[in-house]
Amino acid sequence: MKQDLNTKYQIPNTPPLVVIVGETASGKTKAGIEVAQRINGEIICADSRTVYKYMNVGTAKPTDSEQKLIQHHLIDVVEPNQKFSAAKFKSLAEKCIQDIQKRGKIPIVVGGTGLYVDALLYNFQFNTRPDEAYRAQLLQMNDAELTTLLHTKNIDITHLNTKNRRHVIRAIEREGEVPQDMILRENTIILGLRLERNVLKSRIRKRVEQMFVDGFVDEVAQLVKMYGWENESMSGIGYRVVRGYLEGSATPEEAKEAFIRRDISLAKRQRTWFKRNPNIKWFDDAGLLIDKAVEFADGFNYNN
Repeated sequence: MKQDLNTKYQIPNTPPLVVIVGETASGKTKAGIEVAQRINGEIICADSRTVYKYMNVGTAKPTDSEQKLIQHHLIDVVEPNQKFSAAKFKSLAEKCIQDIQKRGKIPIVVGGTGLYVDALLYNFQFNTRPDEAYRAQLLQMNDAELTTLLHTKNIDITHLNTKNRRHVIRAIEREGEVPQDMILRENTIILGLRLERNVLKSRIRKRVEQMFVDGFVDEVAQLVKMYGWENESMSGIGYRVVRGYLEGSATPEEAKEAFIRRDISLAKRQRTWFKRNPNIKWFDDAGLLIDKAVEFADGFNYNN
């Protein structure tokens, strides 16, 4: 039997939770803001890049005006040279949900980082004490050796970003293990916004072009001056592709096109990740998604 949207694991006094997911540039931010306005909600951003301070243009962070319109949480949480994890996100997001509930509002999770979303909604438990000796051994391996180890251990790489060494190493440490009985958080609805591929590609191109107009290159240059290139945050979509331009080995147009290609690749990985989740109700129309979110929230007559 297909799992119902409100299947629960035991959390006392669980408030209703609206979750909006989808690929980059799909319109999640705008939809989340409208939902928040209509149901008296606040937004928790589930994004592995917008958690970093000063990385505003290149991460498509909600604008100052959007953040003034609706309270956003888990934006600008850490410095670009600090580490952040899904476990940390889960811990902070759970606190945000409690805080939002206490103030009589409805929490709305919006984002495209699938591991962050799943960690929160399916109560992932993280190993906080890795084998340091084994990790040191993995860190000494080159990319080809890590890839070989993935195959040797028969680790499923379908949802793994194999270009991210950190993700690959963690997958090897976990022996590829993923939660089998994923039971959705009580009183939760997950709504997905999914555009036709050509439409999405067009939106990605327009957004990246606007980023360059809005000063993305200057943002990268300032970040490099402050923190250097060798930080996890700088491995994100777009930031490293500007390095060639700043160092004189690429034109602005070449950097822009590389950014667009990487964003399209990111969207593909996000779609693949979310596609496996049977609890997501998909929409190709933001208006219908918003109406469904409002209907869900109204069904709880949520008042504190």
